[in-house]
Amino acid sequence: MSEHLSPTKGNLLALQKSHTLAKKGYDLMDRKRNILIKEMLSLLDDVRMLREEIAKTYKQAYQALQEANITLGIVGDIAKSIPVDNGLSVTYRSVMGVELPQISHEAEYVKITYGIGHTNTKFDYAYKSFMKVRELTVKLAEIDNSTYRLANAIRKSQKRANALENVVIPRFETEIRYISDVLEEKDRESFVRQKVIKHNRTKPE
Repeated sequence: MSEHLSPTKGNLLALQKSHTLAKKGYDLMDRKRNILIKEMLSLLDDVRMLREEIAKTYKQAYQALQEANITLGIVGDIAKSIPVDNGLSVTYRSVMGVELPQISHEAEYVKITYGIGHTNTKFDYAYKSFMKVRELTVKLAEIDNSTYRLANAIRKSQKRANALENVVIPRFETEIRYISDVLEEKDRESFVRQKVIKHNRTKPE
């Protein structure tokens, strides 16, 4: 039973319209959630493979760095001569209103910026290994951020869909049923009154 709306035909029509909109809203939220889940699942496969590859690459890179340190001594001062990479840029693509980052990196050719007379091939290999680590880290950062945004959007879509399905739509249906029952009862009473009036008018005196 509705505690807020009078059982009138105008309110009934308004509730029926709201009920229709709520059902369409639920369908949209459900569709959005399914598309976002599909998008996230495709990224999760990439995350798993990337994490495995990056763990292996980091291990190789640090092992190469350790070997360079052993043969050359601590190579921190030599590494300082390697320039800072400023080749990153971020754009976004939209998936059902969710902005997902796309990180572009202009890969540079391997340039020797340190004195080769004070290094060896082990240092060169460590340098190249960490360049590969950098490329994988950029890609992983993009996918990790995307999956976080997707998971957050999926959670919100699920919450809204549940609210529509379990609270809003049932409330509208209850109010529509109540007002419809009241109006039908009034129509029956009106019909009976009219029949009685008609009968009394046609009743012989």
